[in-house]
Amino acid sequence: MSKSSHDSDGHAVRRRLEAAATDADPSSALECVVVHYRNQSDRCTIAPRECPEEERTTTWLSADLSAVVDLAAVR
Repeated sequence: MSKSSHDSDGHAVRRRLEAAATDADPSSALECVVVHYRNQSDRCTIAPRECPEEERTTTWLSADLSAVVDLAAVR
């Protein structure tokens, strides 16, 4: 995959994740948060919206956006 194609895919993924984070249905069981970094890949974390405090540090999934591809682009 060329660098420009990967960059385009990254922008599409970033837009979708940011939209999911800002437009999430409040009744959804999961919450999506995108954190932007200056010197490294942005990171998306998905966690239960309501989670007991003692489980909060172990009940989540994070991925660097550089490792995520747009599903439509790889089908």
